[in-house]
Amino acid sequence: MTELIKLSDATLGQLQVAHPRYDRGALTPGIVHIGVGNFHRAHQAWYLHRLMQDGLAHDWAIIGAGVRPYDRAMREKLLAQDCLTTLIKLDPAETSAEIVGSMIDYLPIEEGNGALIAQMADRAIRIVALTVTESGYFIDPVTKGFDASHADIRHDAENPMTPRTAFGAMVAALKRRRAAGLGAFTALSCDNLQGNGDILRQTVVSLARLSDPALADWIAQAVSFPNSMVDCIAPVTGPSELALVQEFGLEDAVPVTHEAYRQWVIEDAFCAGRPDWDKIGATFSDHVHLYEAMKIRVLNAGHQVLANVGEILGIETISGCMAHPLIAGMFRKVQAEEITQTVAPVPGVTPADYLSLIETRFANPRIVDTTRRVAFDGSARHTGFVLPILGDQLARGGSVSGLALVEALWARMCAATREDGSEIAANDPQWNSLTEAAQAAKTQPGAWLAQKSLYGDLAAAAPFAEAFEQWLGLIWREGCEAALRAYVAEGAARSDATRSLSSGR
Repeated sequence: MTELIKLSDATLGQLQVAHPRYDRGALTPGIVHIGVGNFHRAHQAWYLHRLMQDGLAHDWAIIGAGVRPYDRAMREKLLAQDCLTTLIKLDPAETSAEIVGSMIDYLPIEEGNGALIAQMADRAIRIVALTVTESGYFIDPVTKGFDASHADIRHDAENPMTPRTAFGAMVAALKRRRAAGLGAFTALSCDNLQGNGDILRQTVVSLARLSDPALADWIAQAVSFPNSMVDCIAPVTGPSELALVQEFGLEDAVPVTHEAYRQWVIEDAFCAGRPDWDKIGATFSDHVHLYEAMKIRVLNAGHQVLANVGEILGIETISGCMAHPLIAGMFRKVQAEEITQTVAPVPGVTPADYLSLIETRFANPRIVDTTRRVAFDGSARHTGFVLPILGDQLARGGSVSGLALVEALWARMCAATREDGSEIAANDPQWNSLTEAAQAAKTQPGAWLAQKSLYGDLAAAAPFAEAFEQWLGLIWREGCEAALRAYVAEGAARSDATRSLSSGR
């Protein structure tokens, strides 16, 4: 076997794969990014890297950061290879690799976040970006307002200069910048939240107001919080990905695999300048909400349509779910009859076109995106992605039978066992309470819908509650496939009846 080349600045010239042509030693920072996971490195870091390849944005390099103890392992691995990352594109037609070099440092993970605050307070930093997952913004699941009751938020309000959260660190850095007359940075959310910039504004300003109302007023006026829509499937790195990167002759402790698709739509609202991401394929638009509604509802809610039933049936990947005829049939039907009915077209793309694209992407067997990863944090993902669609369908008098089935499948998954009797390990911050409700719902389906923090007033809507009870009862009596078969057949029977009427029979 050929000796592997350890990824580093010193070895870039030895590589046979695409790698930085720019002088990384001459890069200077302009962005702090909090949450340096696979998605960030396959998406935002890649866009910046491609600009740098074209001789642009060399003063916008990324400083990585994290605020949780588990971020230390990623920091150590990335620093050991000069913050370089191998991106491996997995397309059914080809596999290719590219080394991304737009990140130049990774800050220490420490109590009080002193290094992070100091870096964000540096005048060179003009954008602070975040990828901290949908559940990380301290949103009340029912009111959608700021949740000031969380222990970490209370700590940051009482100890504003030694915060625990990324948002507390941002507030502390902005306080320093204001005192020094440096001006604000742009705060850019890169998470899958509709109106993510507005939500980030709510979190940062509300937190600041708990300790320094005058500072909160300044942040609300000076800091820009552009909304953005991000899209690229980048699965968790495991043994197979670590083995795959070696096929390119590389030793990389944290490679990232990704699909051959990216999209980034951003409001052009940057108070301290920005890279020209549009020159490499990003879209600046005043209509981000239309793009994000399409993506979050068809793709992100669609992930939840697949992942929960996949877990119950022991299907390990999203592509495996799409290869299952009943699951694929259910996915197409609930999307076409319910989800896409709440989605408006965007320039050049109809909801039906986008659904076909998503089906192709989800079915790609090269992308080993696990049902467990996609099902993680369902309490945030169902309330953020699925239930708003349910509410809209109820308001317009549309069908909710498929969405009720999706929720029943989630309730069945949270009972913590698969149909083969194997255990489903805890996979949600609220797992204990979810499991308790799911077990009670085996005989009393209303026990699941009684979780007010999830369903609020939706549980009182008879079309939803009745369909949910019917589906969950069928799932527990006869199994998931029986429920899927009944749902898909429901649509087939309706189509047959329509054809009969149209033909005069």
